[in-house]
Amino acid sequence: MFNVLVVDDEPLICKGLGSLLASSGLEIGHIYTANSGFEALDCIRMEEVDLLVTDIQMGAMSGIELMQHAKLAKPWVQTIVISAHETFQYAQMAVRLGAKDYLIKPLNSEHFLDSVRNVLLKMDKPSPELETFMAGIGESFRLEEPLPEYSWLLNALIEEPDSVLGDEQKLRKLDELKLQGPFFSVIKIKLPLPEEDGEKKYTSRGRELLRYAALNIAKELLDQEWSTVAFYSPEEEITVVIQWDEKTYEESAGGQINRLDVLGRSLHLNIHKYLHLNAVIGISQILKGLSFMDVLNRQASKAIQWNKEHSDYYVFYYGDFNWSSYAADPSAEELHTHSNLIVQKAKEYIDENYAQKGLTIHEVAKKNHVSPNYLSYLFKKNTGHNLWEYVIKLRMEDSREMLLHTDLRRYEIAERVGYESPEHFSKIFKKYYGISPSELKK
Repeated sequence: MFNVLVVDDEPLICKGLGSLLASSGLEIGHIYTANSGFEALDCIRMEEVDLLVTDIQMGAMSGIELMQHAKLAKPWVQTIVISAHETFQYAQMAVRLGAKDYLIKPLNSEHFLDSVRNVLLKMDKPSPELETFMAGIGESFRLEEPLPEYSWLLNALIEEPDSVLGDEQKLRKLDELKLQGPFFSVIKIKLPLPEEDGEKKYTSRGRELLRYAALNIAKELLDQEWSTVAFYSPEEEITVVIQWDEKTYEESAGGQINRLDVLGRSLHLNIHKYLHLNAVIGISQILKGLSFMDVLNRQASKAIQWNKEHSDYYVFYYGDFNWSSYAADPSAEELHTHSNLIVQKAKEYIDENYAQKGLTIHEVAKKNHVSPNYLSYLFKKNTGHNLWEYVIKLRMEDSREMLLHTDLRRYEIAERVGYESPEHFSKIFKKYYGISPSELKK
């Protein structure tokens, strides 16, 4: 059974779509509704949501922004966007940023249910067990390295770009790959070496199969939304070069780094889902020009090394650490001190701003110059609290005090602790304390 969240700033539309889904006969367990992006984010954080159906224009947070926040919080959440806009540009942007469908209002009921059905059917795809996968492609399967005639060239490009860019023959070969950018980033995927864990040992053929499978999982994921080239690199790594032209680089509402973070988490999630391996993902910054490919390559490789400090975390963005502050690679103690400082500053910021309307994890992360997911990981690890649960804890404790010791009305208290809607505040309060604000007041 799947859980669906319907978001629209017009309650009647939410109610109508909810009723339509409830009577559709689809495998839907719970249907949640929200009337703003912020309400929807609370729901996504607190409930198990599989599919998000959202309007595109909803006041402070658009449906596109909500979709990206949702992906950052839970990469597996799929999205259908609905809108009154008929322009191709909106639809193109929504799909490029990960929406599974784009529907125009007024909605045709049959068309809407077909769209939901198609998305849910794809989500219901069973994940093959590793042993099944390994047996399925067995001895008779002939592995073909993707882009074999280009791998040496691409590896040369990311190691020594001048050696490629200064050679006319290599440049002509490179042109065939259409690496035109001008913006680029590099992602490194490192699979855990089965021989090293002492529990499973794979033959060289088995290792080759795993790497082949991981690369194909990555390509399937990347081909949906990105312009990329993926290839094998030394030390059993997989390298992905991502490129943007000027237009696509500028149009992402949530920022390209956030998209890369979501992509990194999706790569880790899918490789783990299908191969049961905790791949470590290293993500570089974004730079303009092929001449910086060696810089991007080193950044992605350095980001992967961070896994030595945080062995229970798997997706690392180079920009999350201020490497320029250290002459050499930082020690474990320096990394630990730096992590504690990030959490301390984030906690201080939340303590001062938890009652601010529209507060997001992105805002807290931005103040600390780290990515939202890395901050969430550090916060949970150092304090024992999920970051957003900590925000809700402060809001609920504050509102409880006001309910018990003041004559403020519910809507006034909701306003003072950061909620636009008294109904949404009551919903959160009841989930947190088990009783409604009015029941507590009695």
